[in-house]
Amino acid sequence: MRYALALLCSISWLATAHAADNWPQWRGPNAKGIAPAGNFPVEFSGDEGVAWKVAVPGFGTSSPVVWGDAIFLTASEDKQDTVLAYGLDGQQRWKRTLGPGEGGQHKMGSGANPSPVTDGKHVVTYFKSGRVACHDFAGNELWQTNLQERYGENTLWWDLGTSPILAGGNVVIAVMQAGDSYLAALDPATGDEVWKVKRQYQRPDESDQAYTTPQVANIGGREVIVTWGADHLTGHDAKTGELIWESAGFNPNEEGMWRVIASHAMNDEIAVVPFGRGKFLAGVKLGGQGDVTESGRLWEEQIEGPDVPTPIVAGDKCYILTDGGKLDCRDLQTGKELWSGTLPKGRDKYFASPVLAGDKLYCLREDGVSFVVDVSDGFKLLTKSGNELGERAIATPVPVRDHLLIRGVEHLFCFGAGDDGPAAAK
Repeated sequence: MRYALALLCSISWLATAHAADNWPQWRGPNAKGIAPAGNFPVEFSGDEGVAWKVAVPGFGTSSPVVWGDAIFLTASEDKQDTVLAYGLDGQQRWKRTLGPGEGGQHKMGSGANPSPVTDGKHVVTYFKSGRVACHDFAGNELWQTNLQERYGENTLWWDLGTSPILAGGNVVIAVMQAGDSYLAALDPATGDEVWKVKRQYQRPDESDQAYTTPQVANIGGREVIVTWGADHLTGHDAKTGELIWESAGFNPNEEGMWRVIASHAMNDEIAVVPFGRGKFLAGVKLGGQGDVTESGRLWEEQIEGPDVPTPIVAGDKCYILTDGGKLDCRDLQTGKELWSGTLPKGRDKYFASPVLAGDKLYCLREDGVSFVVDVSDGFKLLTKSGNELGERAIATPVPVRDHLLIRGVEHLFCFGAGDDGPAAAK
């Protein structure tokens, strides 16, 4: 029966692949955390509504990425950096052990926190060890390098969190830490350096450290890498790495320990920046030249905000999930609250970032309980008792092609929806 469910799932995914986006990196296309509207599951658990689930070897908190009929993710197995590939039927296609890795510093951290990124031909992975590796879809290693051996040691106090992105036709990785900090662009075919630029600001202790992931904006026809960290939002040319503009003023009292975990959320015009360890939120107009601290600041609010989960910008709204489960919707232009709601209380926090599929917002708590909120007209909780995986979960969920992938600490789950879908088959 399990084989039949997996086969139905595979056929369903393939049938809709031509009409749906892939999920090529952390939080999907350009790290926005948004999937097109579809028939996504609402009620499910580790035992109910499961199209398939597969035990994942080792441990990791990276999210899976999807391209075509393939799923990729990373793990640390027996202290080795590991890359895994699965089909849409849940069957493992290949596993590659790359070499010695590092363990997690945080109790829920790992040496495999960053999510892979793919362009449909290459799969690039990044690990706490500094290892960056590239494979083709058949599992052949194309190249491997180590940023720490190449450019200097890792000085982050906690586990690496930044995921690689694609920009300007290259793989781009941000390293923001005490000491040498930079953006580096690597050729996806060879791993050779295309450009590397210093991105370093003298900040109080730990405030120079970031676990965020850059995003790409099209500003006036120019591809710009927007990066948040070290109390600065910056825009670099994706082709050359040139610094175009920078915005400061996010730590006016020079506070220490203001490391940042939650990434900014944005469209091509405005970025929403969480800072101050979940106490502040700012809206910044993208673009300009040089220091745009004053000219680019649209608004700033002192709120109960997110320290770990990254917000979502969708249309003229921004959705903010706090670590404690408070959900706000704010006007993107002004920062004013439009509505708010609170998810059912639990002892655990929200480390995974929320994702939006159509009007459904998926929020995953670290104890493996998830909630689905209809945000089409305010806060409408669709799952009051919560969907329980039966195991802990840190990775951000992946809504793609009417299915939901969730990576727990032990399994990769695939959930379907609808009376005629794989989740309904018995």
